[in-house]
Order: sequence, then structure tokens, then C-alpha cells
Amino acid sequence: MTGLLPALAGANLIYGLGMIEMGMTIDFGQLVMDNEFAKMIKYVLQGIPVNKEMLATDAIHEIGIGKDFLNHRSTMNHWRSQSKAKLIDRRMRERWKSLGSTDIYQRALEEARHILKTHKPDPLPNDVLAAMRTIVEEAEEELGVVTDTKKL
Repeated sequence: MTGLLPALAGANLIYGLGMIEMGMTIDFGQLVMDNEFAKMIKYVLQGIPVNKEMLATDAIHEIGIGKDFLNHRSTMNHWRSQSKAKLIDRRMRERWKSLGSTDIYQRALEEARHILKTHKPDPLPNDVLAAMRTIVEEAEEELGVVTDTKKL
């Protein structure tokens, strides 16, 4: 979460996701965790809308000071939007233990394996492939290297 303060200060480039050992190694589990943290930072940067619905002034008047707001419809309408974390486990300890006591890194590594196994990237558009071929051909000509760029 060391990216939060620079982001709040206006930094628009935060790098190092998935890096460990001073950037010498990429860890896919760490990458998935860092991605989730980056999503949280992005959410914080959106700010909180200040309007009648979000302030829930009607609910405050209806329920009263010092009473339970958790079961009120305004809480129910908004509580999920505040955190969409997939890796953080908020279950009670006994339930967590009965389901294997996995920690956040284990869940992140499992998600990374799932992504690697199932993700099907969209093919690059033909104009992008042609531009890449041109760049490679120009570089090869400049360097005197000969390869078959039609495989790109």
C-alpha cells in the first residue's frame, strides 16, 4: 500500500507490481496482490461523492443518533461498492479455518495460476502487426540482421 500516498499526491506512474528481491524477480502471486491493491488505490482516487444519498441524512434522521445503521436500506444499497476485494478474506476465523486457512498470498497464487491457465488474449489487429513488422524490418536492416519477420 506504499503506492497510496504518492497517488494521493498526484503521481500518475506507480511501478513495481509483482516485483520482489529489489525488482530482480517477478512473482505472479505478488503481482495479483499488487493488482488488487492498485485497484483499491484507483478507487480511493475517484473520491467519495458528496450528495444527499451518500451522506444518508434521511437515514440519520429516520434512525436517530447512536442507533444501528447496518440493517438500513441505505447501508445495504452501498456497502458492496466500498470494497470489491477478491483476495481479502473477511470470514469469521472458524469458517476460515474450516475452509483451509489460506492466506492472501496462497489465494493470489491460486488466482495467478487460474489466469495463466484460462486467459485467452485478443489477437493483435492486423495494422498493429504490420507496424510491428515494419519496426523489426527497419531495425534488422539498420543492424544488418536477417530474419524471417513474416512469422510476427
